[in-house]
Amino acid sequence: MLKVIGAGLPRTGTTSMKAALERLGFGPCYHFFEVMRRPELAERWLPLCAGGPVDWDRVFDGFRSSQDWPASFFWRELAQAYPDAKVVLTVRDPHSWYVSFRMLGSINPRGPMSQDEAPEGIRPVLAAIERLRPLLERISGFLFDDDWHFGAPVPDEEKAVEAYRRHVAAVRSAIPAERLLVFDVRKGWGPLCRFLGVAAPPDDPFPHLNDAESIQRMFERMRTEGRVHTPFHAGD
Repeated sequence: MLKVIGAGLPRTGTTSMKAALERLGFGPCYHFFEVMRRPELAERWLPLCAGGPVDWDRVFDGFRSSQDWPASFFWRELAQAYPDAKVVLTVRDPHSWYVSFRMLGSINPRGPMSQDEAPEGIRPVLAAIERLRPLLERISGFLFDDDWHFGAPVPDEEKAVEAYRRHVAAVRSAIPAERLLVFDVRKGWGPLCRFLGVAAPPDDPFPHLNDAESIQRMFERMRTEGRVHTPFHAGD
Protein backbone atom coordinates (compact mmCIF):
# COMPACT_ATOMS: atom_id res chain seq x y z
CA MET A 1 0.00 0.00 0.00
CA LEU A 2 1.38 3.37 -0.99
CA LYS A 3 2.28 5.75 1.83
CA VAL A 4 3.83 8.47 -0.34
CA ILE A 5 2.63 9.39 -3.83
CA GLY A 6 4.91 11.26 -6.19
CA ALA A 7 3.11 13.77 -8.41
CA GLY A 8 6.12 15.42 -10.04
CA LEU A 9 6.93 15.21 -13.72
CA PRO A 10 10.03 13.35 -14.91
CA ARG A 11 13.23 15.41 -14.62
CA THR A 12 12.11 17.17 -11.42
CA GLY A 13 14.30 15.12 -9.09
CA THR A 14 12.22 11.94 -9.09
CA THR A 15 15.27 9.68 -8.99
CA SER A 16 16.74 11.57 -6.06
CA MET A 17 13.33 11.33 -4.38
CA LYS A 18 13.25 7.56 -4.85
CA ALA A 19 16.59 7.27 -3.10
CA ALA A 20 15.51 9.67 -0.35
CA LEU A 21 12.21 7.91 0.34
CA GLU A 22 13.90 4.56 0.51
CA ARG A 23 16.49 5.97 2.91
CA LEU A 24 13.66 7.26 5.13
CA GLY A 25 11.90 3.90 5.28
CA PHE A 26 9.26 4.43 2.59
CA GLY A 27 10.70 1.88 0.19
CA PRO A 28 10.65 0.15 -2.07
CA CYS A 29 9.75 3.16 -4.20
CA TYR A 30 8.18 2.50 -7.60
CA HIS A 31 9.95 4.35 -10.41
CA PHE A 32 10.27 3.72 -14.12
CA PHE A 33 13.72 2.35 -13.37
CA GLU A 34 11.98 -0.55 -11.64
CA VAL A 35 10.32 -1.48 -14.93
CA MET A 36 13.73 -1.37 -16.59
CA ARG A 37 15.15 -3.67 -13.96
CA ARG A 38 12.10 -5.95 -13.76
CA PRO A 39 10.38 -5.84 -17.17
CA GLU A 40 7.62 -8.14 -15.91
CA LEU A 41 6.24 -5.18 -13.95
CA ALA A 42 4.99 -3.75 -17.24
CA GLU A 43 2.34 -6.47 -17.31
CA ARG A 44 0.58 -4.85 -14.37
CA TRP A 45 -0.16 -1.78 -16.49
CA LEU A 46 -1.60 -3.62 -19.48
CA PRO A 47 -5.28 -3.21 -18.46
CA LEU A 48 -4.73 0.55 -18.48
CA CYS A 49 -2.96 0.33 -21.84
CA ALA A 50 -6.10 -1.33 -23.17
CA GLY A 51 -8.35 1.34 -21.66
CA GLY A 52 -9.73 -0.91 -18.95
CA PRO A 53 -9.92 -0.63 -15.16
CA VAL A 54 -6.83 -1.12 -13.07
CA ASP A 55 -6.14 -2.76 -9.74
CA TRP A 56 -3.79 -0.28 -8.10
CA ASP A 57 -2.96 -2.68 -5.30
CA ARG A 58 -1.69 -5.12 -7.91
CA VAL A 59 0.26 -2.47 -9.81
CA PHE A 60 2.05 -1.36 -6.65
CA ASP A 61 2.20 -4.68 -4.85
CA GLY A 62 5.44 -4.72 -2.87
CA PHE A 63 5.95 -0.93 -3.01
CA ARG A 64 5.35 1.73 -0.35
CA SER A 65 5.90 4.87 -2.41
CA SER A 66 5.96 6.01 -6.03
CA GLN A 67 7.81 8.48 -8.24
CA ASP A 68 8.08 9.26 -11.95
CA TRP A 69 6.01 8.12 -14.92
CA PRO A 70 3.88 6.17 -15.39
CA ALA A 71 2.86 6.31 -11.71
CA SER A 72 3.04 10.09 -11.30
CA PHE A 73 0.66 10.66 -14.21
CA PHE A 74 -2.07 9.00 -12.11
CA TRP A 75 -1.50 11.15 -9.03
CA ARG A 76 -5.18 12.05 -8.83
CA GLU A 77 -6.37 8.45 -9.02
CA LEU A 78 -3.73 7.29 -6.55
CA ALA A 79 -4.63 10.04 -4.09
CA GLN A 80 -8.21 8.74 -4.18
CA ALA A 81 -7.20 5.09 -3.98
CA TYR A 82 -4.87 5.70 -1.01
CA PRO A 83 -6.54 8.45 1.03
CA ASP A 84 -4.05 8.17 3.89
CA ALA A 85 -1.02 8.60 1.63
CA LYS A 86 0.82 11.90 1.46
CA VAL A 87 1.56 13.55 -1.89
CA VAL A 88 4.90 15.08 -2.87
CA LEU A 89 5.00 17.34 -5.92
CA THR A 90 8.62 17.77 -7.00
CA VAL A 91 9.30 21.04 -8.82
CA ARG A 92 12.16 22.96 -10.38
CA ASP A 93 12.61 26.04 -12.53
CA PRO A 94 10.33 25.43 -15.55
CA HIS A 95 12.92 26.47 -18.11
CA SER A 96 15.62 24.27 -16.59
CA TRP A 97 13.09 21.45 -16.52
CA TYR A 98 12.42 21.95 -20.22
CA VAL A 99 16.09 21.62 -21.14
CA SER A 100 16.38 18.39 -19.16
CA PHE A 101 13.08 16.95 -20.35
CA ARG A 102 13.94 17.74 -23.97
CA MET A 103 17.14 15.75 -23.55
CA LEU A 104 15.18 12.81 -22.15
CA GLY A 105 12.64 12.97 -24.95
CA SER A 106 15.39 12.83 -27.55
CA ILE A 107 16.81 9.52 -26.31
CA ASN A 108 15.97 6.29 -28.10
CA PRO A 109 16.96 3.46 -25.73
CA ARG A 110 18.05 1.20 -28.57
CA GLY A 111 19.63 3.93 -30.74
CA PRO A 112 19.73 3.20 -34.47
CA MET A 113 19.33 -0.54 -33.90
CA SER A 114 16.12 -2.44 -34.47
CA GLN A 115 14.79 -4.37 -31.49
CA ASP A 116 16.06 -7.61 -33.05
CA GLU A 117 19.53 -6.08 -33.40
CA ALA A 118 19.65 -4.92 -29.78
CA PRO A 119 21.83 -6.88 -27.34
CA GLU A 120 19.97 -9.88 -26.00
CA GLY A 121 20.32 -8.72 -22.42
CA ILE A 122 18.20 -5.60 -22.93
CA ARG A 123 15.56 -7.01 -25.26
CA PRO A 124 13.13 -7.72 -22.38
CA VAL A 125 13.48 -4.08 -21.30
CA LEU A 126 12.80 -2.79 -24.81
CA ALA A 127 9.84 -5.17 -25.12
CA ALA A 128 8.42 -3.88 -21.83
CA ILE A 129 8.71 -0.28 -23.03
CA GLU A 130 6.91 -1.24 -26.25
CA ARG A 131 4.11 -2.89 -24.26
CA LEU A 132 3.75 0.33 -22.31
CA ARG A 133 3.80 2.50 -25.42
CA PRO A 134 -0.02 2.98 -25.56
CA LEU A 135 0.06 4.21 -21.98
CA LEU A 136 3.10 6.43 -22.54
CA GLU A 137 1.42 7.87 -25.64
CA ARG A 138 -1.66 8.63 -23.56
CA ILE A 139 0.45 10.36 -20.93
CA SER A 140 2.47 12.45 -23.36
CA GLY A 141 -0.60 13.38 -25.39
CA PHE A 142 -2.48 14.53 -22.30
CA LEU A 143 0.40 16.57 -20.93
CA PHE A 144 1.04 18.41 -24.18
CA ASP A 145 -2.48 18.48 -25.66
CA ASP A 146 -1.48 15.95 -28.35
CA ASP A 147 1.40 18.17 -29.50
CA TRP A 148 3.90 15.51 -28.47
CA HIS A 149 4.06 11.75 -28.69
CA PHE A 150 6.36 9.38 -26.87
CA GLY A 151 9.65 9.02 -28.72
CA ALA A 152 9.19 12.21 -30.75
CA PRO A 153 10.98 15.55 -30.23
CA VAL A 154 9.55 17.54 -27.33
CA PRO A 155 7.41 20.59 -28.27
CA ASP A 156 8.91 24.04 -28.25
CA GLU A 157 9.83 25.63 -24.95
CA GLU A 158 6.79 27.89 -24.66
CA LYS A 159 4.32 25.01 -25.01
CA ALA A 160 6.34 22.72 -22.76
CA VAL A 161 6.69 25.28 -19.97
CA GLU A 162 2.98 26.02 -20.20
CA ALA A 163 2.27 22.29 -19.82
CA TYR A 164 4.60 22.09 -16.84
CA ARG A 165 2.91 25.02 -15.10
CA ARG A 166 -0.52 23.60 -15.88
CA HIS A 167 0.44 20.32 -14.25
CA VAL A 168 1.78 21.99 -11.11
CA ALA A 169 -1.35 24.14 -10.80
CA ALA A 170 -3.62 21.11 -11.20
CA VAL A 171 -1.93 19.21 -8.39
CA ARG A 172 -1.87 22.20 -6.07
CA SER A 173 -5.55 22.90 -6.61
CA ALA A 174 -6.69 19.30 -6.18
CA ILE A 175 -4.72 18.12 -3.14
CA PRO A 176 -5.41 19.72 0.26
CA ALA A 177 -2.48 21.75 1.55
CA GLU A 178 -2.06 19.60 4.67
CA ARG A 179 -1.63 16.53 2.48
CA LEU A 180 0.71 18.05 -0.13
CA LEU A 181 4.38 18.99 -0.12
CA VAL A 182 5.59 21.09 -3.05
CA PHE A 183 9.26 20.22 -2.94
CA ASP A 184 12.46 21.27 -4.65
CA VAL A 185 15.03 18.54 -3.97
CA ARG A 186 17.71 21.22 -3.53
CA LYS A 187 16.05 22.02 -0.17
CA GLY A 188 17.34 18.73 1.23
CA TRP A 189 16.06 16.61 4.06
CA GLY A 190 14.42 19.29 6.21
CA PRO A 191 11.11 20.01 4.45
CA LEU A 192 10.64 16.40 3.37
CA CYS A 193 11.29 14.91 6.80
CA ARG A 194 9.05 17.43 8.55
CA PHE A 195 6.25 16.67 6.10
CA LEU A 196 6.60 12.90 6.52
CA GLY A 197 7.08 13.10 10.28
CA VAL A 198 10.43 11.31 10.34
CA ALA A 199 13.92 12.20 11.50
CA ALA A 200 16.50 13.30 8.97
CA PRO A 201 19.44 10.90 8.53
CA PRO A 202 22.18 12.40 10.71
CA ASP A 203 25.16 11.71 8.48
CA ASP A 204 23.76 11.18 4.99
CA PRO A 205 23.60 14.05 2.50
CA PHE A 206 20.41 14.28 0.50
CA PRO A 207 20.83 12.16 -2.65
CA HIS A 208 21.26 13.91 -5.97
CA LEU A 209 21.08 11.36 -8.76
CA ASN A 210 20.45 10.98 -12.47
CA ASP A 211 21.62 14.22 -14.00
CA ALA A 212 21.37 14.59 -17.76
CA GLU A 213 24.83 13.23 -18.44
CA SER A 214 24.21 10.19 -16.23
CA ILE A 215 21.05 9.17 -18.04
CA GLN A 216 22.72 9.53 -21.42
CA ARG A 217 25.54 7.28 -20.22
CA MET A 218 23.02 4.77 -18.90
CA PHE A 219 21.34 4.33 -22.27
CA GLU A 220 24.68 4.22 -24.06
CA ARG A 221 25.82 1.41 -21.77
CA MET A 222 22.57 -0.43 -22.40
CA ARG A 223 23.32 -0.40 -26.11
CA THR A 224 27.00 -1.28 -25.86
CA GLU A 225 27.04 -3.67 -22.89
CA GLY A 226 23.57 -5.17 -23.16
CA ARG A 227 22.78 -4.61 -19.49
CA VAL A 228 20.73 -2.14 -17.48
CA HIS A 229 22.79 0.20 -15.31
CA THR A 230 20.35 2.50 -13.50
CA PRO A 231 21.49 4.66 -10.56
CA PHE A 232 20.14 1.86 -8.34
CA HIS A 233 20.85 -1.36 -10.21
CA ALA A 234 24.15 -2.02 -11.95
CA GLY A 235 23.05 -4.73 -14.32
CA ASP A 236 22.03 -7.21 -11.61
